[in-house]
Amino acid sequence: MAVHVINEAKRCLNCKKPLCRTGCPINTPIPDMIHAFITGGINDAGQMLFQNNPLSLVCSMVCNHENQCEGHCVLNRKGSGIHISSIENYISDNYLDKLKPVLSPRKNIRCAIIGSGPAGITISIILATRGYDVTIFESRDQIGGVLRYGIPEFRLPKTILDRYKKLMTAMGIRIRPNTSIGAAIGVDDLFRDEYRSIFIGTGVWKPNTLGIRGESLGNVHFAIDYLSNPDAYNLGETVNVIGAGNAAMDVARTALRKGAQTVTVFSRASTVAASQHETEYAMMDGVSFEYCKAPVELNDDGAIFRDVEEKEDGSFIEIPGTEKLFAADSTIISISQGPRSQIVSTTYGIDVNERGLIITDANGHTTRRGVFASGDVVKGAKTVVEAVRYSKQVADAMDQFMRQDAAERGQVLPPDSAAALVADAPEALEDMGSF
Repeated sequence: MAVHVINEAKRCLNCKKPLCRTGCPINTPIPDMIHAFITGGINDAGQMLFQNNPLSLVCSMVCNHENQCEGHCVLNRKGSGIHISSIENYISDNYLDKLKPVLSPRKNIRCAIIGSGPAGITISIILATRGYDVTIFESRDQIGGVLRYGIPEFRLPKTILDRYKKLMTAMGIRIRPNTSIGAAIGVDDLFRDEYRSIFIGTGVWKPNTLGIRGESLGNVHFAIDYLSNPDAYNLGETVNVIGAGNAAMDVARTALRKGAQTVTVFSRASTVAASQHETEYAMMDGVSFEYCKAPVELNDDGAIFRDVEEKEDGSFIEIPGTEKLFAADSTIISISQGPRSQIVSTTYGIDVNERGLIITDANGHTTRRGVFASGDVVKGAKTVVEAVRYSKQVADAMDQFMRQDAAERGQVLPPDSAAALVADAPEALEDMGSF
């Protein structure tokens, strides 16, 4: 793999106006990173990536690169664009375990992070780097959120998340697993115990439903539940997957790996919503596809679908009299998900919209002072890189809020150092500045 990565890196034209960078949602300094790499500064390149995106290693594996950095590469015009994801993965994987946290002096200010998904991990790392006392409250036994419980092992090995946990622990971040805020402990309890700001990044774990007959049957399951622990399910040999997004591809490919012989994905449209990359992998794994089908009923024998006509304006019309049973041992519904309401329902002052998503301003402030939110619980189900981008803004806003709060209370904060996360190796940069 190293030779392949080096060859790919050498193909970079180091464009003056790098379209790859503008195509990246988090504005990764791709040409600079590649230049540092091919001139012997792999740690410099790794630090560039990590400072810009703490989840760079994860994003190198799960991003939709074909529509982002790689899809914007100028070399696509006359051939094949650079496999930026492979270069980023090689550098970030090499760098992660070399990280030696260099933190600002402790401010003796507590902040609580509810949820350890992409947003929670990002914000906890940034605030810990700046000297805050960070505690993560995670409702499950392991950190990662959707990264661990929503993305299959073959796409994102769980050992990567274990490596992040090791880094976070070394930074002084405390983790309380199996602790669901809104149950025994609530937001008010956190403020009572002098957490000066609270971040909510609980994700979206409530499956959207079809609202049709049969959804409560024992052979019907929801994608987000199945992906959390596929080994708990006995799907049988034939599986129908309703929905055609990236999560549906994860479900279909996982089911095949867990023993299913025939897996069919059903799309209401004439195409699939999943990325081309994920769709092609699903096809290669043996997944079948049915298009222009709308589910009308689920039963013990499978699912009944009706043909759909797709109009030019993007609307759909179901065609009566075209109902057909597609037999299956199990049916999995994969039509996205929404937020659970446990925290909001037990806390006053945090407003939500009609979809149950938390209302915030542009910088993550909720309608309650000192409470912030970002990620899927604000935006709905989005990508990892989008969660990281927005969470960096929110971390800045939390930092500013806690500084103002400290000033109002007369607390004198120690001066910030040039906190950074650097590799414990001679060629590492000495100072990349703070997040």
